[in-house]
Amino acid sequence: MKVIICGAGQVGYGIAERLSQEDNDVSVIDTSASLIAAMTETLDVKGYVGHGAHPDMLEKAGAEDADMIIAVTLYDEVNIVACEVAHALFSVPTKVARIRAQNYLKPEYADLFSRQNMSIDVTISPEVEVGKMVLRRISFPGANDVVKFADDHIAMVAIECMEDCPVVSTPLNQLSELFPDLMATVVGIVRNNLLIVARSADQLQVGDLAYVICQREHIRRTLGLFGHEEQEARRIIIAGGGNIGYYVAKTIEEQQPRMRLKIIESDRERAIAISEKLRNTIVLHGSALDQNILTQADIQDTDLMITLTNSDQINILGAVLAKSLGCKSNLVLINSTSLHQITDSVGIDAQINPRAVTISRVLQHVRKGRIRSVYAVQNGAAEVIEAEALETSPLVGRTFRELDLPDGIRIGAIYRGDSVIRPDGNTKIKARDRVVLFATADAVRDVEQLFRVSIQYF
Repeated sequence: MKVIICGAGQVGYGIAERLSQEDNDVSVIDTSASLIAAMTETLDVKGYVGHGAHPDMLEKAGAEDADMIIAVTLYDEVNIVACEVAHALFSVPTKVARIRAQNYLKPEYADLFSRQNMSIDVTISPEVEVGKMVLRRISFPGANDVVKFADDHIAMVAIECMEDCPVVSTPLNQLSELFPDLMATVVGIVRNNLLIVARSADQLQVGDLAYVICQREHIRRTLGLFGHEEQEARRIIIAGGGNIGYYVAKTIEEQQPRMRLKIIESDRERAIAISEKLRNTIVLHGSALDQNILTQADIQDTDLMITLTNSDQINILGAVLAKSLGCKSNLVLINSTSLHQITDSVGIDAQINPRAVTISRVLQHVRKGRIRSVYAVQNGAAEVIEAEALETSPLVGRTFRELDLPDGIRIGAIYRGDSVIRPDGNTKIKARDRVVLFATADAVRDVEQLFRVSIQYF
């Protein structure tokens, strides 16, 4: 696939890195020569210095035969125009635009980015996507990751096996027998930094990170089964009042008004602006690294500190400082993949990788076949995929016992009608079923083939 990416910042770099690893033909446009130089030196991509919305730059980058344009500059208007130009002059089939300003995304303007109004097929808002992930992590304490599939009826939950985890050393097939009404399947295990696809005879060990696909209503019960009984936070401090912090605070005010919420924002004008928009949130002007500010915010009585600034260093240090002053737990936004490995050793309870969220949103439009949703885990080592089965799929009509699935794939749940099905040996996939599965990076191509649109379908 030939892809043009406009914008070589953190978001653009992450997308280019992943797509180039999969042998796609990737071209990147940015006005910054230094960003383009850094990208072309480290990735197998072509770089062009210039304006991503200008026709001559798009032509130079190969827009005439491009399959997709992904416009992720810092400026919404540039992203919109880049997609419009790519459509009008070069007929690029798929156009993706990053939209940061929430004014564009209000429900009353939902038709703005519909195809009849604008030549944009997909809009992505990393800030909103990360904000939603933060809210899910608040709702399900004890989970390392929570992502919804199948219209929110199915969830993927990443859970760490602690020393008091009651399911340790129990074969996974026995868990199904012990808890027959629990709609949950362990699909992947990370042990000693090595990811494996779970099999029925496998046993979980202390320190494992288990990826579980379950029915949405069974998330809390699944967490409890793994020994996680943490209470939902009632007193929360957010460090960083940018787009993500504001989105999280506003949503909490609307959905959980009894929560006691405070924001620490270092920019005075921004602090004033969000304090005027938020009704029940206390906004403090200062640094999350200032012990006096944290004390003023009653950090010692806080259940959860969430650090969402633009600086990984401030996020990590602020979270560590908060815990040292008595905060019960922390949740940290970390952009740099190189810093993810050190979090356990410095006292970080949970972290969010915004790159994974954004890349996952793009991947579902890169994948072939009837792929409805994708979420990349472990820096792209595997993906949780929701795909729709067609009449021509080789999976349809045969029991799981008869299926010879390729290595690296484990099916976790099936959504049929309004029901969630936990598969067993006698389960048969039917046409139009939505299948949620776990696949290693090497097996993704096999997944595309299993859910491909055959020519006989037309």
